[in-house]
Amino acid sequence: MNNVIEISTHLWIQFGIFMAIMVGVSMYAARKTKTMEDFAISGGTLGPYVLGLSLAATLFSAATFMGYPGYSYAWGLSNLWLYLAIFIGAPLGFITIAKTAYKRNQEQHSLSLPDWLGDYYDSDILRVGTGLIMLFNLFYIAAQFSAGAQIFQNMLNLNYLTGLILIAVIVVAYVYVGGSYADVYTDAVQAIMMAATGIIVFLSGLYFFGDWSISKTFQAITDNFKEQDMQLLSVFNPDSNYYAISAVLGLLIIQFSFASQPQLFNKVLSLKNEKDLRKMIIVYIFAAAASLFVLFGGFFARIAVPGLEQADLALLEYVAWGFPAALAAFVAVVILAAALSTTDGLFVVMSTVFANDIYKKVLVKRGIIKTTPEKADATALKISRIVVLIVGLLAALIVLNPPPFLADLMWVGISGVSAGTLGPVMYAVFGKKKAHRRAAEGSMIIGLAFYLVIVFTGLEPSPLAAGGWSTLVGIITMFVLANVLPRPIEVTK
Repeated sequence: MNNVIEISTHLWIQFGIFMAIMVGVSMYAARKTKTMEDFAISGGTLGPYVLGLSLAATLFSAATFMGYPGYSYAWGLSNLWLYLAIFIGAPLGFITIAKTAYKRNQEQHSLSLPDWLGDYYDSDILRVGTGLIMLFNLFYIAAQFSAGAQIFQNMLNLNYLTGLILIAVIVVAYVYVGGSYADVYTDAVQAIMMAATGIIVFLSGLYFFGDWSISKTFQAITDNFKEQDMQLLSVFNPDSNYYAISAVLGLLIIQFSFASQPQLFNKVLSLKNEKDLRKMIIVYIFAAAASLFVLFGGFFARIAVPGLEQADLALLEYVAWGFPAALAAFVAVVILAAALSTTDGLFVVMSTVFANDIYKKVLVKRGIIKTTPEKADATALKISRIVVLIVGLLAALIVLNPPPFLADLMWVGISGVSAGTLGPVMYAVFGKKKAHRRAAEGSMIIGLAFYLVIVFTGLEPSPLAAGGWSTLVGIITMFVLANVLPRPIEVTK
C-alpha cells in the first residue's frame, strides 16, 4: 500500500498546479465577462468541441466519481444498470431536446432554463416557479462539496470541516470571477482529465485481476463476489436502487430527463452554430463513455479492500492500495476537478435565475423596479455574483456532516428539478400546437408535488426511480392539460 504521506505530498503539488491553471483560465474568462449574457451563456459564442467536453464534465461530478463507484462497491453488478442508463438515456435526451431548444432560442434569446420556459409559454409564474425549483440544486452542489471535503480529509489529513470550507471557497472564488466563460473553459480541461482517469481505472483492474484479459477480470470479480455475498451478483439487488425492473425503468426516465437539467441546458444555449450541435453531442458521448469507466473502480475496490464502512471512499481506497503515489494523487485531483466542473455550472445557473430571470425579466420588465437597461444589466451582474456567495454558504451548511451516499444526495437535486420542468420542456419540443400557459404551470406544480409526496412518504425507496416516476407524472400532466385547456391565440406577424 502506498504511503499516505507520499500520496499527500503528490496531491498538494498536483492540486497546486491544477489550481494555477484554473486561475489562469478564470482570469482570461474574467476579461471576457462584461454583461449578464456573458456570465450566463458565454455570449452564445462557443464552439462544439469545448462545449461537448464541458457537457461531459458537468454530467460527471465528484459525487459521481466517488458515489457511482460507491454504489458498485455496496451493491455489486446490479450497478451496471446505471452504466447502461447513463450511456443510453442521457444522450437520447440530448438528441431529442437540444436541437429544438436551440432553434427556439434563436428567437427568444433566453439565458437559462426558467428563462426559456417563461419566454416560450409567456408566463412569469412559470419563469419564477421553475427558477425557485432550481433551489433543489443546493443538494447537488452540497454533494460535490462533501466529496471534495472527504478527499481533503482522507488524502491530505485535514479535518472534514476544514476541507469543506476549502473546496467551497475555491469553487465560489473562480465562478464569482469568471461566470460561464470560466465554467466552460475549465470544464473542458477537467473533462479530458476525467476521461483519462476512467480509462486508467478500468485498465488497472485488467492489470491487477485479469492479466490484461477482460474475461479473466470479470471472472475474478464474479468469483470474489460469490465468496463475499451472492447478492453482489444479483441483476436486481434488493438492497440497491435497482431492486426491481420498475426501479430500472424509473432510472432510465430520470437519465433521459437529465438532458434538460439547467446546467446542461445552458450549454445548448451557449452554442454558436446550430450545425455544430451534432459535433457537440458526439464529443460528449465519447468523453462521457470514457469517464463512466470509473464505475468499475467500485468492483475492483470490493476485491482489493473489502469491508469498508463508507462505500463512497471505495475509489480512493482502491487507488491508494494499488496505484503509485503520483498516480493515486492524480485520481484525487481529478475528483476535485469533477467537483469544480459540476458546481461551477450549477452556480452559474442559479445566479442567472435570480439575476436575469427574476430581476431583469420580471421585476424590471414589469416596472416593479425602475431603471435603465444599462443599469439593469450592471445590477444583474452584481446580483449574480452575490447569489454565488449565498448559494455556496447554504450548500456547505447542508453537508456539515457527510451523507451515507453522495450520489443519493445529488439525485435529490436532479429529481426535484426534472419533476417540475421536464413536462413543459417536452411539450415545447414535441407539441404540435402551443399549449396554454396554465398547462405548463400545472405540470410544474403537480410534478413537483408528486415528487415531494413520494420522498416524504417513502413510496419509492430508490431516489433515482422516485425522480423518474415524478418526472413522468409531470410529463403526462402537461400533455393532458395542453389538450384540455384552450389553446392560446396565435398572433400573426
